[in-house]
Amino acid sequence: MTLETYTLALHGRRVRLREYRPAADTGDEAVVLVHGIAGSIETWTPVFDRCAALGRRVLALDLPGHGGSDAPRADYGLGAMASIVRDVLAVSGVRHATVVGHSLGGGIAMQFAYQFPEMCDRLVLVGSAGLGTEVSPVLRAAALPGAAAVLALTVNPATLAFARGAARLGRRLGGSLKTETRELARHFGSLADPGRRRAFLSIAGSLMDLRGQRASAAEKLYLAESVPTLLVWGARDPLIPVAHGRRTAELLPDSRLSVQENAKHFPHVADPDGFCLLLNEFLAGTAPARLTLADVAARLETSVGDSKTPA
Repeated sequence: MTLETYTLALHGRRVRLREYRPAADTGDEAVVLVHGIAGSIETWTPVFDRCAALGRRVLALDLPGHGGSDAPRADYGLGAMASIVRDVLAVSGVRHATVVGHSLGGGIAMQFAYQFPEMCDRLVLVGSAGLGTEVSPVLRAAALPGAAAVLALTVNPATLAFARGAARLGRRLGGSLKTETRELARHFGSLADPGRRRAFLSIAGSLMDLRGQRASAAEKLYLAESVPTLLVWGARDPLIPVAHGRRTAELLPDSRLSVQENAKHFPHVADPDGFCLLLNEFLAGTAPARLTLADVAARLETSVGDSKTPA
């Protein structure tokens, strides 16, 4: 078995990947991990540390504008991001994938299932975006005029150095930050880089306004009814409320919902052993969807029904 991190040249731009390959070849099927806004493949480190239990090929990528990938002036919409995931899988020899998406990555995972149904075996949505209007005021503030200037003033090399110094002092005095707090700080700290800050603001502006999330997958969820879906949420999530997961479970009655009582927005970081056990049970206990274009067309035709009216 091997675990490696490398850079792939895709459309003339760098995309950083991390990949785990088990000793036994699993063919053209894999698990792909998609991080959230301002995140990177580093958020999945606890999962990669436990990949052997999954017994499957696992890939994670830094989305454009995140982590070690290039941050071009480009389209950061859900459709463009889903296409990047498809392209990475295609050049990696993966034809079918269980797509695990956290936060923004959940929205991308659902978009992937919509755009490329023949490649999507299963969906795992972790504190997912795109399933309801309500989000934290902090995220809504990113859509305000002047947000770029405020971020540049509050998150920069000087403020990060001060924060690291304060954290070191706190550790000497016997204090420590909780795991999820450290993860959130790492996400926030990435915005000190101008390219990553530009990508963050582009994504936030396209998906949110002062009332909350504009993008919603709710009206298209019926297309994923035959795709095995696992919903994982932190019961105390302050960014995207667990109510979104509960409503989605009602819309997808065959889905599975797991609410982690002691987790907030990063259940895969708060309890990686429990998360990987849950993921492994889901993979072992479900059959891949393997949809065709004809299957999708049939669902669309059913939804259209007799609604056609003369123009």
